[in-house]
Amino acid sequence: MTRRHELSNSYWALIEDVGSPPQTMGRPHRDDRQMLNGIFWILCSGAKWRDLP
Repeated sequence: MTRRHELSNSYWALIEDVGSPPQTMGRPHRDDRQMLNGIFWILCSGAKWRDLP
């Protein structure tokens, strides 16, 4: 079960191919789904970016 502002598994399956490619150098890569869920949380809640968990 997904929480209120998170992508469900069926929606994620539709767009997961658009995610960023694997990275070998630089800063460690974060999960694309986690990043999108954070963006949706900000947009839906009206919170400031610095309040992102």
